[in-house]
Amino acid sequence: MALSIRQLKYFVATAEYGQVSQAAINQNISQSAITAAIKDLEITVGVPLFNRTTQGMELTAPGRQFLSHAYEILAKIDEAVHLNFIDSDVEGELVVAATYTVIGYFLPMHIERMRRLFPKIQVQLFEMNRDAIEEGLLTKRYDMSVLITSNIVNPMLTTETLLSSVRRLWVPAQHPLLRFDGVGLREIAQEPYIMLTVDEAAQSSMKYWSRTPFQPNVILRTSSVEAVRSMVANNQGVAILSDMVHRPWSLEGRRIETINVQEQIPAMDIGLAWRAGSTLTPAMQAFRSYFQQTFSIPGAAAHEKFAD
Repeated sequence: MALSIRQLKYFVATAEYGQVSQAAINQNISQSAITAAIKDLEITVGVPLFNRTTQGMELTAPGRQFLSHAYEILAKIDEAVHLNFIDSDVEGELVVAATYTVIGYFLPMHIERMRRLFPKIQVQLFEMNRDAIEEGLLTKRYDMSVLITSNIVNPMLTTETLLSSVRRLWVPAQHPLLRFDGVGLREIAQEPYIMLTVDEAAQSSMKYWSRTPFQPNVILRTSSVEAVRSMVANNQGVAILSDMVHRPWSLEGRRIETINVQEQIPAMDIGLAWRAGSTLTPAMQAFRSYFQQTFSIPGAAAHEKFAD
């Protein structure tokens, strides 16, 4: 039986979400289709990739090894499909600034792809907070940035959002709230809450909490996503964070589940920013085109913000 791209995608989604039901939602397909694809994939590779438990789908040791290969295969396919038409002969230097969350959970894979696609472009990468990035873009210290565009308010910058990462409630395995498909901020306010502070996460959280009569019962404020992950997994609190930084397992190997929040929680938008009105160099154009094609952004659909 031949291995298919569809099987790989369903396998990765199930591994990341830990539940067939959530993988089916993510892939916009039926649960039975996910189950059948994984069963066929296990027959093809000749080993069980998951242990089926009451908590969900847990990767076996061969499954963990296969996951790394699946990521690599899908990345290569995506690169071949979407990036054939960018001129690889572009050369120059590109100074890019990015925020902590973007560098930690989004950018490294794309920088590596860029280096393979554009071997003549020299990318200098800096980690900065949003204020420092905005100032650096305006003073031409940085050419472009990759950051949380939903935090940008400076009218002198142009932004282009690449993806919107949904924010959901993180809870430990077997938490009572998992009995519900969605919970509201009223219920969440009754739980001990771990508040992430890095990249203005706390300010973003309080914007939607402040629109309700409820407040989070914050027991810890931390700049570490891994600290939030570990505390949630060890049943010390809950948190609302984006899917982009979610991983189903803590460093201790404990399960972290997600639940949809009933209120309208703004997504975390990730994208590019540069100085408004500036002429993009060939290296900047190549950088922008790479992300446009990777995330299927039609044309140059940037949101221009000009000063009065």
